[in-house]
Amino acid sequence: MGNGTTIGRVRGLGSSHHGTHHWLAARLTAVGNLVLVPYFIVSLALLPGYDFAAVHAWLAQPVPATALVLIFINTFYHARLGVQVMLEDYVHEAPGKIAAWLLINVVPIAAAAFGIVSVIRIALGGA
Repeated sequence: MGNGTTIGRVRGLGSSHHGTHHWLAARLTAVGNLVLVPYFIVSLALLPGYDFAAVHAWLAQPVPATALVLIFINTFYHARLGVQVMLEDYVHEAPGKIAAWLLINVVPIAAAAFGIVSVIRIALGGA
């Protein structure tokens, strides 16, 4: 039989078969963060100074700039996945759910885009 109860299948309340992808994506982004964030912290700690010029020169190099862009993408996607789980579990009213879905899709994309554009401007020689 499987697939839940008869009435659940009729109402479409059975499994959506998307849980494995979401679970795996959350784990993979967590592993990515475990690699990228320590690199970023150690790399910053090894700088000779923390003034604007030193950090700007460090970030203008290709490897730190690429790592920081990957951190932005990975971290904001990981955060979006976590907030999505909380939204699905705890928000049940339609107006609140619609507003929350808009926020969890717009805010991480906007924040990551802002960070990526900032890093690219610095890496390409902008101020």
